[in-house]
Amino acid sequence: MAALSLSFSPTFLRSSSTISSSVRSLCGLPLSKLSFLSADRSLAGLGLGKAETSRRFQLRRTKAFSTAGMAATAEKKVEVFDTEEDLAVSLAKYTADLSDKFGKERGSFTVVVSGGSLIKSLRKLLEPPYIDSIEWSKWHVFWVDERVVPKDHDDSNYKLAFDLFLSQVPILPGNVYAINDALSAEGAADDYETCLKHLVNSGVIAKSEASGFPKFDLQLLGMGPDGHVASLFPGHPLCKESKKWVTHILDSPKPPPERITFTFPVINSSANIALVVCGGGKADVVQRALGNSGKNEEPLPCQLVSPEGELKWFLDKSAASKL
Repeated sequence: MAALSLSFSPTFLRSSSTISSSVRSLCGLPLSKLSFLSADRSLAGLGLGKAETSRRFQLRRTKAFSTAGMAATAEKKVEVFDTEEDLAVSLAKYTADLSDKFGKERGSFTVVVSGGSLIKSLRKLLEPPYIDSIEWSKWHVFWVDERVVPKDHDDSNYKLAFDLFLSQVPILPGNVYAINDALSAEGAADDYETCLKHLVNSGVIAKSEASGFPKFDLQLLGMGPDGHVASLFPGHPLCKESKKWVTHILDSPKPPPERITFTFPVINSSANIALVVCGGGKADVVQRALGNSGKNEEPLPCQLVSPEGELKWFLDKSAASKL
């Protein structure tokens, strides 16, 4: 299956595997609550011509163009797939390759996930060859944002990831870092930030030499139809937060209103980010984010994503239909 692959220069300013039980409890999941992978469940889980003038994309193996950037930071790539199924196949290989790379280099693989349809798009990792070849014991899983609800609530990003993914792979229970759902939104955000700082200090999460913020190996992000990423919404003051690692929101325009979220300095300190977008309902925002939007328009949150390493957009044909 040939995917449309586009490479962009950046166009926007960048704004040890063994963890103690005390650190795990700081992350909201003391060992007693982390035993969701029982033995039977974990065993069951093993088994453009000139694009700047025409804007017409042609389905070839590789096609590239550049736009003038304000800061030379992340390399931006865009891949467009005929179907979401094709996208999921490519996303699995991309994730597995990075897992292998960082597992060998660092002895661990730190992965940040979001909610929504992103988790469904990871389903190919549950199939051969990846289910058997990935070193799941090296994975450490985090959330870029979370709704402040009980972990068994239907709105919980943790529950979504557990039901569709985590319960089917042998990731060590102590390497899954959910929020402490017994705390307030502010308390949960502070607790999660404290957890991350412990993990940086212990070497599980790398530290960005450039920014001093945690440098995750891979962040797997979705995008809302309004262009939001994580729980950073268009026009919201939290998009400009520059000091905190994790912050809270009490007035999310999308319910539920109380959430915690990584800030852009943490998102943009990542080694790799995949932005996964599917569906025609997001085509207008994709066009604005990757096309020629008005110069005076305030950037959407998705346009502020600019990691230290590579940014790769995974789009199905419907999402890219207006490019």
